[in-house]
Amino acid sequence: MVWNAFMRGSTADSMRDLETLHRQLDRLFAGPYAPSADEYPPIDLWTSAEGIRLHAQVPGVSAADIDLSVVGDTVTLKGTRPDAGSGAKDSYHRRERVSGSFIRTIQLPFPVDADAVQARFRNGLLEVDLPRAASDKPRKIAVQGV
Repeated sequence: MVWNAFMRGSTADSMRDLETLHRQLDRLFAGPYAPSADEYPPIDLWTSAEGIRLHAQVPGVSAADIDLSVVGDTVTLKGTRPDAGSGAKDSYHRRERVSGSFIRTIQLPFPVDADAVQARFRNGLLEVDLPRAASDKPRKIAVQGV
């Protein structure tokens, strides 16, 4: 399908199709946990009975340019990473770093208490603690003998 589009399409469309094919092949051979180029920023999540810890790598972004929101069991991270280009007269030889607006929405394994979320940002690393909602925490039930 992509090859047919490549053979009859314009050069710009052909290059875009080849880039799409390249990303899909990279994802196929990289394994199930390899991040995609479309998934920025890269995120790690750890879970425990008490909550979730999220780490997001956002180098080159200031804390003021990050918008973090939590609703139920969903966390959304938005922001803008400035272009690090050296000027309009230069052309890129290779460009692998992402710039521009980004958004990541991740469904969490359980609801969190949005009022108790804490976030810290230092040296391009965003650390977020998302405590598990009290209504979702396992409760020990006392069993009474008769």
